[in-house]
Amino acid sequence: MAANSAAVQPGRVRILKEASKSAGQNVGPVVYWMFRDQRVRDNWALIHAVEQAHKANVPVAVAFNLFDQFLGAKARQLGFMLRGLRQLHRDLEETHQIPFFLFRGNAENTIPNFVSECGASLLVTDFSPLREVRKCKEEICKRPPVTKWVGTSRLIDWDSLIDEVLRKGAEVPEIDWCEPGEKAAMEVLMGSKNGFLTKRLKGYSSDRNNPLKPRGLSGLSPYLHFGQISAQRCALEARSIRKLCPEAVDAFVEELIVRRELADNFCFYQPHYDSLQGAWEWARKTLMDHAFDQREHIYTKEQLEKAQTADPLWNASQLEMVYYGKMHGFMRMYWAKKILEWTRGPEEALEISIYLNNKYEIDGRDPNGYVGCMWSVCGVHDQGWKERPIFGKIRYMNYAGCKRKFDVDGYISYVKRLGETKKRKAESLLGRKAKELCTY
Repeated sequence: MAANSAAVQPGRVRILKEASKSAGQNVGPVVYWMFRDQRVRDNWALIHAVEQAHKANVPVAVAFNLFDQFLGAKARQLGFMLRGLRQLHRDLEETHQIPFFLFRGNAENTIPNFVSECGASLLVTDFSPLREVRKCKEEICKRPPVTKWVGTSRLIDWDSLIDEVLRKGAEVPEIDWCEPGEKAAMEVLMGSKNGFLTKRLKGYSSDRNNPLKPRGLSGLSPYLHFGQISAQRCALEARSIRKLCPEAVDAFVEELIVRRELADNFCFYQPHYDSLQGAWEWARKTLMDHAFDQREHIYTKEQLEKAQTADPLWNASQLEMVYYGKMHGFMRMYWAKKILEWTRGPEEALEISIYLNNKYEIDGRDPNGYVGCMWSVCGVHDQGWKERPIFGKIRYMNYAGCKRKFDVDGYISYVKRLGETKKRKAESLLGRKAKELCTY
Protein backbone atom coordinates (compact mmCIF):
# COMPACT_ATOMS: atom_id res chain seq x y z
CA MET A 1 0.00 0.00 0.00
CA ALA A 2 2.75 2.46 0.89
CA ALA A 3 6.35 2.86 -0.14
CA ASN A 4 7.60 3.05 3.44
CA SER A 5 6.86 0.54 6.19
CA ALA A 6 8.57 2.61 8.90
CA ALA A 7 6.57 4.68 11.34
CA VAL A 8 5.43 8.11 10.21
CA GLN A 9 7.75 10.81 11.46
CA PRO A 10 6.16 12.70 14.39
CA GLY A 11 6.77 16.01 12.62
CA ARG A 12 4.27 14.99 9.94
CA VAL A 13 1.45 14.65 12.46
CA ARG A 14 -0.53 17.58 13.85
CA ILE A 15 -3.16 16.91 16.52
CA LEU A 16 -6.23 19.07 15.96
CA LYS A 17 -8.19 17.72 18.91
CA GLU A 18 -7.34 15.35 21.74
CA ALA A 19 -9.85 12.56 22.35
CA SER A 20 -11.95 12.76 25.49
CA LYS A 21 -11.86 9.88 27.96
CA SER A 22 -15.24 8.61 26.83
CA ALA A 23 -14.25 8.78 23.18
CA GLY A 24 -11.03 6.97 23.99
CA GLN A 25 -13.04 3.93 25.05
CA ASN A 26 -14.35 3.40 21.52
CA VAL A 27 -13.10 0.31 19.72
CA GLY A 28 -14.41 1.35 16.32
CA PRO A 29 -12.21 1.88 13.25
CA VAL A 30 -9.62 4.50 12.53
CA VAL A 31 -11.32 6.67 9.93
CA TYR A 32 -9.23 8.47 7.32
CA TRP A 33 -11.15 11.40 5.91
CA MET A 34 -9.48 11.74 2.51
CA PHE A 35 -9.50 15.13 0.85
CA ARG A 36 -6.35 16.30 -0.88
CA ASP A 37 -4.34 13.07 -1.16
CA GLN A 38 -6.55 10.92 -3.37
CA ARG A 39 -4.20 7.95 -3.66
CA VAL A 40 -3.11 4.75 -1.95
CA ARG A 41 0.63 4.86 -2.56
CA ASP A 42 2.86 7.34 -0.68
CA ASN A 43 -0.10 8.67 1.28
CA TRP A 44 1.24 9.60 4.71
CA ALA A 45 -2.19 10.21 6.21
CA LEU A 46 -3.31 6.73 5.15
CA ILE A 47 -0.05 5.21 6.40
CA HIS A 48 -0.60 6.89 9.77
CA ALA A 49 -4.22 5.69 9.93
CA VAL A 50 -3.16 2.10 9.21
CA GLU A 51 -0.38 2.24 11.81
CA GLN A 52 -2.70 3.57 14.49
CA ALA A 53 -5.31 0.95 13.62
CA HIS A 54 -2.74 -1.83 13.94
CA LYS A 55 -1.65 -0.52 17.34
CA ALA A 56 -5.24 -0.47 18.60
CA ASN A 57 -6.18 -3.72 16.81
CA VAL A 58 -9.11 -2.06 15.03
CA PRO A 59 -10.00 -1.80 11.32
CA VAL A 60 -9.44 1.15 8.98
CA ALA A 61 -12.03 2.93 6.84
CA VAL A 62 -11.58 5.64 4.24
CA ALA A 63 -14.25 8.33 3.87
CA PHE A 64 -14.49 10.91 1.10
CA ASN A 65 -16.96 13.77 0.98
CA LEU A 66 -17.92 15.14 -2.42
CA PHE A 67 -18.32 18.91 -2.29
CA ASP A 68 -20.64 19.66 -5.20
CA GLN A 69 -19.31 22.60 -7.23
CA PHE A 70 -16.42 23.10 -4.79
CA LEU A 71 -15.06 26.61 -5.47
CA GLY A 72 -16.51 26.61 -8.98
CA ALA A 73 -15.46 23.11 -10.03
CA LYS A 74 -17.29 21.88 -13.15
CA ALA A 75 -17.45 18.68 -15.20
CA ARG A 76 -13.80 19.12 -16.20
CA GLN A 77 -12.50 18.94 -12.63
CA LEU A 78 -15.16 16.77 -10.96
CA GLY A 79 -15.18 14.19 -13.74
CA PHE A 80 -11.41 13.77 -13.54
CA MET A 81 -11.55 13.49 -9.75
CA LEU A 82 -14.41 10.99 -9.62
CA ARG A 83 -12.90 8.71 -12.26
CA GLY A 84 -9.72 8.64 -10.19
CA LEU A 85 -11.68 7.95 -7.01
CA ARG A 86 -13.50 5.05 -8.68
CA GLN A 87 -10.14 3.40 -9.36
CA LEU A 88 -8.97 4.17 -5.82
CA HIS A 89 -12.14 2.63 -4.37
CA ARG A 90 -11.46 -0.60 -6.23
CA ASP A 91 -7.80 -0.66 -5.23
CA LEU A 92 -8.54 -0.05 -1.55
CA GLU A 93 -11.22 -2.70 -1.23
CA GLU A 94 -9.92 -5.41 -3.56
CA THR A 95 -6.19 -5.14 -2.87
CA HIS A 96 -6.01 -3.82 0.68
CA GLN A 97 -9.40 -4.82 2.14
CA ILE A 98 -10.06 -1.27 3.33
CA PRO A 99 -13.68 -0.13 2.92
CA PHE A 100 -14.31 3.16 1.14
CA PHE A 101 -17.29 5.40 1.91
CA LEU A 102 -18.44 8.28 -0.29
CA PHE A 103 -20.63 11.06 1.10
CA ARG A 104 -22.24 14.13 -0.43
CA GLY A 105 -23.18 17.40 1.16
CA ASN A 106 -21.51 19.41 3.90
CA ALA A 107 -18.56 17.56 5.36
CA GLU A 108 -19.23 19.37 8.65
CA ASN A 109 -22.25 17.08 8.90
CA THR A 110 -21.44 13.95 6.90
CA ILE A 111 -18.03 13.19 8.43
CA PRO A 112 -19.05 13.63 12.10
CA ASN A 113 -22.19 11.61 11.44
CA PHE A 114 -20.10 8.79 10.00
CA VAL A 115 -17.59 9.00 12.84
CA SER A 116 -20.50 8.80 15.26
CA GLU A 117 -22.20 5.98 13.40
CA CYS A 118 -19.13 3.74 13.37
CA GLY A 119 -17.85 4.75 16.81
CA ALA A 120 -14.49 5.71 15.36
CA SER A 121 -11.55 5.48 17.72
CA LEU A 122 -9.60 8.07 15.71
CA LEU A 123 -10.20 10.46 12.82
CA VAL A 124 -7.24 11.20 10.54
CA THR A 125 -7.22 13.61 7.61
CA ASP A 126 -4.70 15.02 5.17
CA PHE A 127 -3.44 18.59 4.99
CA SER A 128 -4.93 21.44 3.00
CA PRO A 129 -4.12 25.13 3.48
CA LEU A 130 -7.39 26.35 1.94
CA ARG A 131 -9.71 28.19 4.33
CA GLU A 132 -12.87 26.28 3.40
CA VAL A 133 -11.27 22.96 4.33
CA ARG A 134 -9.67 24.30 7.49
CA LYS A 135 -12.98 25.77 8.68
CA CYS A 136 -14.63 22.44 7.98
CA LYS A 137 -12.05 20.67 10.15
CA GLU A 138 -12.60 23.17 12.94
CA GLU A 139 -16.34 22.45 12.89
CA ILE A 140 -15.78 18.70 12.87
CA CYS A 141 -13.52 18.96 15.90
CA LYS A 142 -16.46 20.32 17.89
CA ARG A 143 -18.53 17.15 17.48
CA PRO A 144 -17.97 14.06 19.65
CA PRO A 145 -18.30 10.45 18.33
CA VAL A 146 -20.53 7.65 19.78
CA THR A 147 -22.07 4.14 18.80
CA LYS A 148 -20.53 1.11 17.03
CA TRP A 149 -18.88 -0.05 13.77
CA VAL A 150 -20.78 -1.98 11.13
CA GLY A 151 -17.72 -2.81 9.05
CA THR A 152 -19.11 -2.95 5.51
CA SER A 153 -19.01 -0.28 2.84
CA ARG A 154 -22.04 0.91 0.91
CA LEU A 155 -22.68 0.48 -2.77
CA ILE A 156 -21.50 3.45 -4.84
CA ASP A 157 -23.10 3.93 -8.24
CA TRP A 158 -20.10 5.57 -9.85
CA ASP A 159 -21.57 5.69 -13.36
CA SER A 160 -24.68 7.58 -12.24
CA LEU A 161 -22.66 9.91 -10.04
CA ILE A 162 -20.22 10.77 -12.82
CA ASP A 163 -23.07 11.25 -15.31
CA GLU A 164 -24.73 13.63 -12.88
CA VAL A 165 -21.70 15.87 -12.31
CA LEU A 166 -20.95 15.89 -16.04
CA ARG A 167 -24.48 17.00 -16.76
CA LYS A 168 -24.52 19.70 -14.07
CA GLY A 169 -21.06 20.99 -14.97
CA ALA A 170 -21.37 20.67 -18.74
CA GLU A 171 -20.53 24.36 -19.19
CA VAL A 172 -16.87 23.36 -18.79
CA PRO A 173 -16.55 19.90 -20.39
CA GLU A 174 -13.96 17.26 -19.62
CA ILE A 175 -10.57 17.11 -21.30
CA ASP A 176 -9.13 14.04 -22.97
CA TRP A 177 -5.37 14.59 -22.92
CA CYS A 178 -4.84 13.17 -19.43
CA GLU A 179 -6.28 9.97 -18.02
CA PRO A 180 -7.12 10.11 -14.29
CA GLY A 181 -5.87 7.83 -11.53
CA GLU A 182 -2.72 6.69 -9.76
CA LYS A 183 -1.66 4.29 -12.49
CA ALA A 184 -1.97 6.96 -15.17
CA ALA A 185 -0.04 9.42 -13.00
CA MET A 186 2.89 7.01 -12.69
CA GLU A 187 2.76 6.42 -16.43
CA VAL A 188 3.12 10.16 -17.05
CA LEU A 189 6.04 10.30 -14.62
CA MET A 190 7.87 7.06 -15.47
CA GLY A 191 6.20 5.49 -18.52
CA SER A 192 8.27 3.71 -21.11
CA LYS A 193 6.49 5.38 -24.05
CA ASN A 194 6.25 9.05 -23.15
CA GLY A 195 7.08 9.35 -19.46
CA PHE A 196 8.42 12.69 -18.30
CA LEU A 197 11.49 11.36 -16.49
CA THR A 198 12.13 8.56 -18.97
CA LYS A 199 11.55 10.31 -22.30
CA ARG A 200 11.03 14.07 -21.97
CA LEU A 201 13.22 15.28 -19.10
CA LYS A 202 16.23 16.33 -21.17
CA GLY A 203 14.44 19.26 -22.80
CA TYR A 204 12.68 20.49 -19.67
CA SER A 205 15.10 23.26 -18.66
CA SER A 206 15.14 24.76 -22.17
CA ASP A 207 11.56 24.08 -23.31
CA ARG A 208 9.43 24.66 -20.20
CA ASN A 209 9.09 28.41 -20.83
CA ASN A 210 8.17 28.04 -24.50
CA PRO A 211 4.37 28.04 -24.95
CA LEU A 212 4.81 26.31 -28.31
CA LYS A 213 6.28 23.23 -26.61
CA PRO A 214 3.59 21.99 -24.20
CA ARG A 215 5.18 18.53 -24.20
CA GLY A 216 8.25 20.15 -22.71
CA LEU A 217 6.32 20.39 -19.43
CA SER A 218 5.93 17.46 -17.07
CA GLY A 219 2.14 17.14 -17.49
CA LEU A 220 1.88 16.15 -13.82
CA SER A 221 -0.09 19.10 -12.45
CA PRO A 222 -3.57 17.48 -12.66
CA TYR A 223 -2.30 14.46 -10.75
CA LEU A 224 -0.50 16.56 -8.15
CA HIS A 225 -3.56 18.76 -7.67
CA PHE A 226 -5.92 15.85 -7.04
CA GLY A 227 -3.32 13.99 -5.01
CA GLN A 228 -3.22 11.06 -7.44
CA ILE A 229 0.56 11.14 -7.17
CA SER A 230 2.86 12.35 -4.41
CA ALA A 231 5.15 15.32 -5.02
CA GLN A 232 7.65 13.52 -2.82
CA ARG A 233 7.54 10.45 -5.08
CA CYS A 234 8.13 12.64 -8.15
CA ALA A 235 11.09 14.34 -6.48
CA LEU A 236 12.66 11.07 -5.33
CA GLU A 237 12.37 9.53 -8.77
CA ALA A 238 13.85 12.66 -10.36
CA ARG A 239 16.76 12.80 -7.92
CA SER A 240 17.60 9.17 -8.66
CA ILE A 241 18.48 10.11 -12.27
CA ARG A 242 19.91 13.58 -11.60
CA LYS A 243 23.34 12.68 -12.96
CA LEU A 244 21.80 12.21 -16.42
CA CYS A 245 20.23 15.70 -16.62
CA PRO A 246 21.26 17.77 -13.57
CA GLU A 247 20.03 21.11 -14.89
CA ALA A 248 16.61 19.74 -15.86
CA VAL A 249 16.17 17.83 -12.59
CA ASP A 250 17.14 20.87 -10.51
CA ALA A 251 14.65 23.05 -12.39
CA PHE A 252 11.91 20.44 -12.00
CA VAL A 253 12.51 19.92 -8.28
CA GLU A 254 12.62 23.67 -7.68
CA GLU A 255 9.14 24.07 -9.16
CA LEU A 256 7.82 20.84 -7.67
CA ILE A 257 9.03 21.37 -4.10
CA VAL A 258 10.14 24.96 -3.50
CA ARG A 259 7.37 26.77 -5.35
CA ARG A 260 4.72 24.31 -4.21
CA GLU A 261 5.76 24.71 -0.57
CA LEU A 262 5.84 28.50 -0.94
CA ALA A 263 2.27 28.41 -2.26
CA ASP A 264 1.05 26.10 0.52
CA ASN A 265 2.72 28.19 3.20
CA PHE A 266 1.35 31.44 1.82
CA CYS A 267 -2.22 30.11 1.81
CA PHE A 268 -1.80 28.55 5.25
CA TYR A 269 -0.33 31.57 7.02
CA GLN A 270 -2.03 34.37 5.05
CA PRO A 271 -5.81 34.28 5.63
CA HIS A 272 -6.31 36.77 2.78
CA TYR A 273 -4.47 34.67 0.21
CA ASP A 274 -6.96 35.57 -2.52
CA SER A 275 -7.46 39.29 -1.98
CA LEU A 276 -5.54 42.55 -2.09
CA GLN A 277 -5.38 42.42 1.72
CA GLY A 278 -2.97 39.51 1.36
CA ALA A 279 -0.42 41.55 -0.62
CA TRP A 280 2.63 43.13 0.98
CA GLU A 281 2.20 46.72 2.10
CA TRP A 282 4.40 48.12 -0.66
CA ALA A 283 2.33 46.31 -3.30
CA ARG A 284 -1.03 47.42 -1.88
CA LYS A 285 0.19 51.01 -1.77
CA THR A 286 1.55 51.10 -5.29
CA LEU A 287 -1.55 49.40 -6.72
CA MET A 288 -3.91 51.80 -4.96
CA ASP A 289 -1.77 54.79 -5.97
CA HIS A 290 -2.40 53.78 -9.59
CA ALA A 291 -5.89 52.28 -9.26
CA PHE A 292 -7.50 55.16 -11.13
CA ASP A 293 -4.91 55.54 -13.86
CA GLN A 294 -6.30 55.82 -17.38
CA ARG A 295 -6.70 52.43 -19.13
CA GLU A 296 -6.55 52.06 -22.89
CA HIS A 297 -9.13 49.26 -22.67
CA ILE A 298 -11.68 48.25 -20.05
CA TYR A 299 -13.20 44.78 -20.44
CA THR A 300 -15.95 43.09 -18.44
CA LYS A 301 -15.59 39.66 -16.91
CA GLU A 302 -17.86 38.28 -19.63
CA GLN A 303 -15.74 39.78 -22.43
CA LEU A 304 -12.58 38.37 -20.91
CA GLU A 305 -14.12 34.95 -20.41
CA LYS A 306 -15.12 34.87 -24.08
CA ALA A 307 -11.66 36.10 -25.18
CA GLN A 308 -13.11 39.25 -26.73
CA THR A 309 -10.15 41.61 -26.41
CA ALA A 310 -8.05 43.53 -28.93
CA ASP A 311 -4.99 41.40 -28.08
CA PRO A 312 -4.86 38.16 -30.13
CA LEU A 313 -2.11 36.75 -27.91
CA TRP A 314 -4.15 37.24 -24.74
CA ASN A 315 -7.22 35.80 -26.45
CA ALA A 316 -5.20 32.74 -27.41
CA SER A 317 -4.02 32.21 -23.83
CA GLN A 318 -7.57 32.42 -22.51
CA LEU A 319 -8.81 30.02 -25.17
CA GLU A 320 -5.97 27.59 -24.51
CA MET A 321 -7.27 27.35 -20.94
CA VAL A 322 -10.88 26.95 -22.12
CA TYR A 323 -10.09 24.30 -24.74
CA TYR A 324 -7.21 22.46 -23.12
CA GLY A 325 -7.90 22.91 -19.42
CA LYS A 326 -4.34 24.09 -18.88
CA MET A 327 -2.74 27.36 -19.86
CA HIS A 328 1.02 27.35 -20.33
CA GLY A 329 2.73 28.72 -17.22
CA PHE A 330 4.53 31.51 -19.05
CA MET A 331 1.30 32.64 -20.69
CA ARG A 332 -0.56 32.60 -17.37
CA MET A 333 1.72 35.37 -16.10
CA TYR A 334 1.05 37.51 -19.16
CA TRP A 335 -2.65 36.66 -19.03
CA ALA A 336 -3.13 37.77 -15.42
CA LYS A 337 -1.08 40.94 -15.78
CA LYS A 338 -3.12 42.07 -18.77
CA ILE A 339 -6.29 41.55 -16.70
CA LEU A 340 -4.82 44.05 -14.22
CA GLU A 341 -4.23 46.46 -17.10
CA TRP A 342 -7.75 46.06 -18.54
CA THR A 343 -10.03 46.19 -15.50
CA ARG A 344 -11.18 48.97 -13.20
CA GLY A 345 -8.75 48.24 -10.42
CA PRO A 346 -6.58 45.59 -8.77
CA GLU A 347 -9.40 44.11 -6.68
CA GLU A 348 -11.50 43.42 -9.77
CA ALA A 349 -8.47 42.11 -11.67
CA LEU A 350 -7.63 39.63 -8.94
CA GLU A 351 -11.24 38.48 -8.58
CA ILE A 352 -11.60 37.87 -12.31
CA SER A 353 -8.26 36.08 -12.70
CA ILE A 354 -9.06 33.71 -9.82
CA TYR A 355 -12.59 33.12 -11.12
CA LEU A 356 -11.38 32.17 -14.61
CA ASN A 357 -8.47 30.10 -13.30
CA ASN A 358 -10.72 28.12 -10.96
CA LYS A 359 -13.39 27.58 -13.58
CA TYR A 360 -11.30 26.37 -16.51
CA GLU A 361 -7.97 25.04 -15.21
CA ILE A 362 -8.00 21.32 -14.47
CA ASP A 363 -5.80 22.18 -11.46
CA GLY A 364 -7.70 25.30 -10.38
CA ARG A 365 -8.80 25.96 -6.79
CA ASP A 366 -5.24 25.18 -5.72
CA PRO A 367 -2.65 27.12 -3.66
CA ASN A 368 -0.44 27.30 -6.75
CA GLY A 369 -3.26 28.94 -8.67
CA TYR A 370 -4.04 31.49 -5.98
CA VAL A 371 -0.38 32.38 -5.55
CA GLY A 372 0.12 32.55 -9.32
CA CYS A 373 -2.63 35.16 -9.55
CA MET A 374 -1.34 36.98 -6.47
CA TRP A 375 2.19 37.03 -7.93
CA SER A 376 0.99 38.45 -11.24
CA VAL A 377 -1.43 41.04 -9.89
CA CYS A 378 -0.14 41.79 -6.38
CA GLY A 379 3.59 41.07 -6.54
CA VAL A 380 3.57 38.28 -3.93
CA HIS A 381 6.96 36.52 -3.77
CA ASP A 382 8.33 39.22 -6.07
CA GLN A 383 10.00 42.59 -5.64
CA GLY A 384 9.22 46.16 -6.64
CA TRP A 385 10.19 47.21 -10.17
CA LYS A 386 10.38 50.47 -12.09
CA GLU A 387 7.19 52.45 -11.48
CA ARG A 388 4.81 52.84 -14.40
CA PRO A 389 1.12 53.69 -14.96
CA ILE A 390 -1.51 51.19 -13.74
CA PHE A 391 1.05 48.64 -12.52
CA GLY A 392 2.92 50.97 -10.21
CA LYS A 393 5.91 48.92 -9.03
CA ILE A 394 4.37 45.54 -9.92
CA ARG A 395 6.37 43.61 -12.53
CA TYR A 396 5.22 44.47 -16.05
CA MET A 397 4.83 42.20 -19.06
CA ASN A 398 3.77 43.12 -22.59
CA TYR A 399 3.23 41.76 -26.08
CA ALA A 400 6.62 42.93 -27.36
CA GLY A 401 8.40 41.08 -24.57
CA CYS A 402 6.56 37.87 -25.44
CA LYS A 403 7.41 38.30 -29.10
CA ARG A 404 11.10 38.42 -28.22
CA LYS A 405 10.87 35.16 -26.28
CA PHE A 406 8.84 32.90 -28.59
CA ASP A 407 6.90 32.66 -31.85
CA VAL A 408 3.72 34.54 -30.91
CA ASP A 409 1.99 33.88 -34.23
CA GLY A 410 2.85 30.21 -33.97
CA TYR A 411 1.29 30.05 -30.52
CA ILE A 412 -1.89 31.75 -31.72
CA SER A 413 -2.12 29.23 -34.58
CA TYR A 414 -1.52 26.36 -32.17
CA VAL A 415 -4.46 27.45 -29.99
CA LYS A 416 -6.64 27.91 -33.06
CA ARG A 417 -5.95 24.27 -33.99
CA LEU A 418 -6.87 23.22 -30.45
CA GLY A 419 -10.24 24.94 -30.89
CA GLU A 420 -10.87 23.31 -34.25
CA THR A 421 -10.05 19.88 -32.85
CA LYS A 422 -12.33 20.51 -29.88
CA LYS A 423 -15.15 21.53 -32.19
CA ARG A 424 -14.79 18.44 -34.39
CA LYS A 425 -14.85 16.14 -31.37
CA ALA A 426 -17.94 17.88 -29.98
CA GLU A 427 -19.74 17.56 -33.33
CA SER A 428 -18.76 13.89 -33.58
CA LEU A 429 -20.07 13.24 -30.07
CA LEU A 430 -23.37 14.96 -30.83
CA GLY A 431 -23.66 12.93 -34.00
CA ARG A 432 -23.16 9.66 -32.15
CA LYS A 433 -25.71 10.62 -29.52
CA ALA A 434 -28.25 11.56 -32.20
CA LYS A 435 -27.67 8.22 -33.94
CA GLU A 436 -28.15 6.34 -30.68
CA LEU A 437 -31.44 8.15 -30.07
CA CYS A 438 -32.65 7.30 -33.56
CA THR A 439 -31.67 3.66 -33.12
CA TYR A 440 -33.48 3.53 -29.83
